[in-house]
Amino acid sequence: MKTFPVIASIVSPIEIGKFISDEYQLKDNFDCKLFRTGVNHTYFVSNQNSKYVVRVYCHNWRTEIEIEEELKLLKLLKKHNVSVSTPIPDKNGNLIQKINAPEGVRHVVLFTFAKGEKMRFMTSETCSAIGSIMAKIHNITATKKIRRINYNTDTLIYKAYDNLSEFFSEDLDEMIYLKQISSKIAEHFEESDFSEKQKGIVHLDIWYDNLSVNKENEITIFDFDNCGNGPLILDIGYFCKQLFFIETDKNEYEIKVDSFLNGYAEERNLSEKELKLIPEAGASIFVFYLGVQAQRFDWSNIFLTENYLKMFVGKIKNWLNYYEEKNNKHNIVFL
Repeated sequence: MKTFPVIASIVSPIEIGKFISDEYQLKDNFDCKLFRTGVNHTYFVSNQNSKYVVRVYCHNWRTEIEIEEELKLLKLLKKHNVSVSTPIPDKNGNLIQKINAPEGVRHVVLFTFAKGEKMRFMTSETCSAIGSIMAKIHNITATKKIRRINYNTDTLIYKAYDNLSEFFSEDLDEMIYLKQISSKIAEHFEESDFSEKQKGIVHLDIWYDNLSVNKENEITIFDFDNCGNGPLILDIGYFCKQLFFIETDKNEYEIKVDSFLNGYAEERNLSEKELKLIPEAGASIFVFYLGVQAQRFDWSNIFLTENYLKMFVGKIKNWLNYYEEKNNKHNIVFL
């Protein structure tokens, strides 16, 4: 019987647990469980006293250099006392492991566990704390660059559209809409003419699922897998957009987004140009993640359908329409 090659596999939690226990000299009895599959695969290694996170990068998703740059960023943030999940060195001082999976070499990193809870419905105080830690990160990463993706309208929107066009007809209303807003968003980004201090290293995925909150509203940020270079307003726009869909009551949304922005402004100045770009910044990242789902169809095929596209693009429309109506009330020209 012929053995066929594979494009993706799920590594045994038992074997990953043994591997980690050996490489990191975890002497006590640790249990390893698969937590989540997706763009990468996440495992929890724990016993009664300690808990760690194992990320098994998917084959050919990130280069070793890109992973090294991510880990350097985490070490830089830790050096400045920013609460982030950080990589742990093995018994030889190495931060990155390599394992041979059926599809090829995969990289493995062990991270500290972010204590606290994931809080989907956040208080205004929590939103303010998230704004504060985001600004602290941006204060450190502003003007810096790493050897990773540059986030601009080409990588955020146009390449995402190209990835989607391999799965969906360009005649679909949703694809036509994405094409229409792409040029308008690009124009607004170009008009913003960001200064060097308004650009730097961005996380690009700060939302409730990638942060932990403790009882004192102290925030720990994790999952920097999408970090790269770009306008810092991208992180702000993305968080605001996620908050927008969590809070169905838009009065509550306005209260909490103000708290978030005020928390940010206490640590870092935001210009009027940046604030006005929040709608486009949020929309561009949602388009980008649609493109990622098309790019990684091996993971997203269970939901990447025409109905899903309609739902996701409908969210982008609702977001942009909300701000268009809001800004029209104040006689601000939008899209």
